[in-house]
Amino acid sequence: MTKTRSETPRLDARDIKILAILQREGRIPKAALAERVNLSATPCWERLRRLEEAGIIQSYGAQISLKAFGPVAIVFVEIEIESHRSEDFSRFEHAVARIPEIVECWAVGGGIDYLCKVVVRNLTDYQALIERMLGDQVGIRRYYSYVVTSAVKNEPMPVNLLVQP
Repeated sequence: MTKTRSETPRLDARDIKILAILQREGRIPKAALAERVNLSATPCWERLRRLEEAGIIQSYGAQISLKAFGPVAIVFVEIEIESHRSEDFSRFEHAVARIPEIVECWAVGGGIDYLCKVVVRNLTDYQALIERMLGDQVGIRRYYSYVVTSAVKNEPMPVNLLVQP
């Protein structure tokens, strides 16, 4: 891994392979990771440390199976806010940050302002959440809800496709 003038790390094939393996197997022992990328332990560990220091690896975590908790509802919500002033975006984003059921929120361009992923026990809980947000006047003009009926694809990021040649 080398850095260009813009300080963006340049990843080689081994770095990419390390990232791809870690996305799927975050708890892989370092010795096993080194073996899989055809390196000895020390050079592999150094690469891993550089990826972490460069901020490419942000954190490590477990992927939790929602099925283990019984039935849950996942809802994607398109949200348009009332006004497009800086303070209105801030107010909405600060409110979302305090709502644990909203597990992802993306500011998007186009016909809506935000796309949120909500995980709740059931649709009654979802409706209560929306009513609470409307009552708290966080600036929602309108929203559109899309209930997930099944997961078709949920894969790690395609690191090898994102790296510049």
